Amino acid sequence: MTSALVSWVGLTDLDAAEGKLDKGLIGPIASALSDRQFDQVYFLYDKPHKKRVKAFLSWVASYTASPINHTEVFLSSPVDYRDIHYAFDGFLTDLLGQQPELDITIHLSPGTPAMASISVLLGKTKCQARFIQSSPQNGVLDVNIPFDITAEFLPSLLAGEDKKLKTLSAAGVLINVAFADIITQNPDMKRLIEKAQRIATRDVPVLIMGESGTGKELFAKAIHNSSLRKDKVMVVVNCGAIPKDLIESELFGHVKGAFTGASVDKLGFFGAADGGSIFLDEFGELPAEAQVRLLRVLQSGEFNRVGDSKTKKVDVRVIAATNRNLSDDITKGIFREDLFYRVAVGVLLLPPLRLRKGDLGLLAEALMEDINNKATTQPGYIHKKISPKAKNIIIKHQWPGNVRELYATLLRASIWSDGDKLTEKDLQEALLEAPKKVSNLLGRDFNKSFKIEELIDDIKRHYIERALIQSQRKKTEAAELLGIGSYQVLSGWMKKLDIK
Repeated sequence: MTSALVSWVGLTDLDAAEGKLDKGLIGPIASALSDRQFDQVYFLYDKPHKKRVKAFLSWVASYTASPINHTEVFLSSPVDYRDIHYAFDGFLTDLLGQQPELDITIHLSPGTPAMASISVLLGKTKCQARFIQSSPQNGVLDVNIPFDITAEFLPSLLAGEDKKLKTLSAAGVLINVAFADIITQNPDMKRLIEKAQRIATRDVPVLIMGESGTGKELFAKAIHNSSLRKDKVMVVVNCGAIPKDLIESELFGHVKGAFTGASVDKLGFFGAADGGSIFLDEFGELPAEAQVRLLRVLQSGEFNRVGDSKTKKVDVRVIAATNRNLSDDITKGIFREDLFYRVAVGVLLLPPLRLRKGDLGLLAEALMEDINNKATTQPGYIHKKISPKAKNIIIKHQWPGNVRELYATLLRASIWSDGDKLTEKDLQEALLEAPKKVSNLLGRDFNKSFKIEELIDDIKRHYIERALIQSQRKKTEAAELLGIGSYQVLSGWMKKLDIK
């Protein structure tokens, strides 16, 4: 049977390669390779140490004649259990997929305690690995883990979960399935869902803000489907897709002969939504005339169809969404402040995908499953999974197009891939390079209006607003994200920069 050593590369090992340890000390990995023979050697390391690892690999090769393999992974922190689990689990899955009979020994000394913990859990449950540890005092020793996770702990854990489920069922607890399509394990997103559920039960206007592709329509539908209007219609309107000269007619309807081409009476979106909800996507694109009419509907429920002197009354809940900064538009005079405050009663700020820590892998798997399900009837299609290396690319990418971009990328990769796994190469080829926005931050002209203090204020304003969104407006958390000593300092900056 082929034997293999698997180990994280720790800081002590990197220091050893650079000659920074006391004389005679060579670090845990080199000690293990000097003491024991393995047919194969595998190292995992975090991206920030890439340059140091290169020197380490050259140095440690002198301690073994076996081939050395190394894998770079992305960790948001060397003590982040989720990222460590995701990386190590993917690595072991790939390794065992290629060599199912491999006899694996995992070195527990290098790396952080979090890495050692995950190594024990996965080594026990996935491959019945052996474990070793090393120290200058005791050398290299076998580690006896005095329990079997699968046999001793999982049955009682599952029994406990089963008991919880029975208790919940007996108590008649109802789960709100309207939000089930919003896939997340991110604490900030979970708080947003809780807020949205509360907003849904109150018959008030809702404003959902966030970048394109963050799931605004998904939230809007969930709010409608868990509201008192769930048995009524929800009319979806893309305000940005309607020509400006037709938008009033489309929203509020018209009577026959109101204008050239009006050959019959038209009900309009608000008339069609009577009793239910209307979702105004790209709400910030509404022209001034339509904003005035919409304000009247929100205030009184009344409007006139184009060309009609009779007033119609409707009962419609407005759910609006925008990716624009409406505060800036109000300042510029292109959006009505009174309309903004009329709609912004239930406000939700959806974070971009790059700030939804822990959700990328989960979302990618769910979207891949959806792609597989939709393609089952297509000739020659093979059900596909995402390989660990491809997942690492997904986690590292910024996804400026958010969930919409992630879905399109996975779909492209699934079409081009021949096998049953999306590989690292498949993902790289499927990614589209986003057009780079030209920033005038470093290229502003020196003229009479140039003031470096204003430039610095712009930078502060940009990052403070981002931190406030990510922290759900919690000043203490926002201050920590910005590296500011206390929230009082942040409050002072917000006051100076007029950030509400």
